[in-house]
Amino acid sequence: MITIKEIDKKSTYPVRHLVLRKGKPIETCYFEDDEKETTRHFGLMLDEKVVGVVSLFKKEAALFNENKQFQIRGMAILEEYQQKGYGKLLLQEVENYCLDLKVDLIWFNARKNAKNFYQKLNYTTSGKPFDIENIGLHYIMFKKLN
Repeated sequence: MITIKEIDKKSTYPVRHLVLRKGKPIETCYFEDDEKETTRHFGLMLDEKVVGVVSLFKKEAALFNENKQFQIRGMAILEEYQQKGYGKLLLQEVENYCLDLKVDLIWFNARKNAKNFYQKLNYTTSGKPFDIENIGLHYIMFKKLN
């Protein structure tokens, strides 16, 4: 059975580590603001096993004019569960959460290999690709909600 629910920050680390920081120390999975009161972490569970995660941070990017912005970070689906629509389900949960809060815009830094996934879900690229040291090429992507 598939469920998506809010989880604690520590429950995101194993999935972040395997997908986003493979071969790097587990400490690289800790993000600034993981513990803020406004931060939310969501987990996609398959029979009580966390197979996908995403974190949502109340953070504005100067690039955008919208008043209420949230940033997505740490979006990850365990490799053996990718290409099954779980990432889309997680993003829909985050978008619904943001709509309830009357958020104007969601933005994030998308890895180059994930750009097409986000574009299929109506996210737009802003600017040119940039390199995040030791991680790779990224694009700023966003979606206006209101």
